[in-house]
Amino acid sequence: MGFGFRIPGKFGNIPGRKPGGGARLRDGGDCSRLRTRFRPLQIKDARLPHLVSLTLVLLGLWLALSGLFQPLLLGLGLASTLAVVAIAVRMDVVDHEGHPLHLHWVRLAAYWTWLLKEIIKANFDVARRILHPSLPISPTVIDLPATQRTDLGRVIYANSITLTPGTVTIDVNERGVRVHALTREAAAALGTGEMDRRVSALEERS
Repeated sequence: MGFGFRIPGKFGNIPGRKPGGGARLRDGGDCSRLRTRFRPLQIKDARLPHLVSLTLVLLGLWLALSGLFQPLLLGLGLASTLAVVAIAVRMDVVDHEGHPLHLHWVRLAAYWTWLLKEIIKANFDVARRILHPSLPISPTVIDLPATQRTDLGRVIYANSITLTPGTVTIDVNERGVRVHALTREAAAALGTGEMDRRVSALEERS
């Protein structure tokens, strides 16, 4: 003996659904157009080096933080790395700005060494002026040219100024950067253009 169930007629026609056809939206549109949002991953040849480099960096970071080398955990680490890279590709953030392979890495290491020295010197100068109120301060705003060719280079320049105590970048535009300096000496040091030249040199591959 078999049992059968029949849906009552009032449930037979679902609003927004065409009888005998595909599902439709309430405004009359076709749901099939939503499928275009879920396209397969497309990797441009120009981004392939950035993609490989990002994968290696993330995998190396995972190994450094975990310190675990069991086969199962290595497999999980690789799977999670590939998942993050796939999400980054889907978000379209794997490019020369998100992973700047075009920068001169030897010069970048030298620049960070020089910048660290400048940060330490500026720290001592600001601390000395705080501990000795008799030392003058002369807050001033100056406009400096920026010779970097890329947005990333200009961002590095602006952030380097902000990282150095006593100076803060308050605006970045096509002509250059606007900086608030605590003293005239700090403003004069930036006015020499040494930091600008060093950052511009990072964009040169030769």
